[in-house]
Amino acid sequence: MIALLLQVDTGLKSVVQAASPQVEKISFFHLLIEGGVLMIPLLLCSLLLVYVFVERLLAIRKASADDAVFMPLIRERIKAGNMQEAKSLCRSTNTAVARMIDKGISRIGKPIDHIEKSMESTGKLEVYQMEKNLSILSTLAGIAPMFGFLGTIAGMIILFFNVQHQGFSLETIAGGIYTKMVTSAVGLIIGLLSYVAYNYLNAQINKNVYKMEAAAVEFVDILQETNTK
Repeated sequence: MIALLLQVDTGLKSVVQAASPQVEKISFFHLLIEGGVLMIPLLLCSLLLVYVFVERLLAIRKASADDAVFMPLIRERIKAGNMQEAKSLCRSTNTAVARMIDKGISRIGKPIDHIEKSMESTGKLEVYQMEKNLSILSTLAGIAPMFGFLGTIAGMIILFFNVQHQGFSLETIAGGIYTKMVTSAVGLIIGLLSYVAYNYLNAQINKNVYKMEAAAVEFVDILQETNTK
């Protein structure tokens, strides 16, 4: 009796499994392939996004390296009158702040206003160097979604052209729509990442600008303290 019940139970399971529909899984790589030829410029956009972000991030971090003892050492050398040692310290410290202070040291002996303008000009050049190629990210944030929408529109045009000449099929329409929407999704993702990367790097540059301004103010204070003695 138990054996008979087990056979019936096994048979019912087989019938249920046979009757239940098979759930198809969507391959991410297959979707990318189905996106069409406009996936190629989107791929190039994604590679350019990664390259520019990594290159700029490393450059900004190198220019904004924080050295807590740099300004105290500069103060010590200037007050002692060792300008050559102060210059050597600046040139051995590869940061934006050090290059700006080096310009200020080279102008010592001239009016304070002249020294401040010289450092300000150097600071602007340093900021320009940090912002170099950053416009590429803002451009990618705008054109990547456009490529995606263009791919979807082109796919829909082809889809309706096929419907007109080959007849209406719900499966064909549904399949064509979901594959062509891939370009829009990928374009939006690349655009969003580009926008986030652009704003993140801008925030890092602004932090470095504040450091440079604080160092410039401290340097001018050092010169005024030295001159009053």
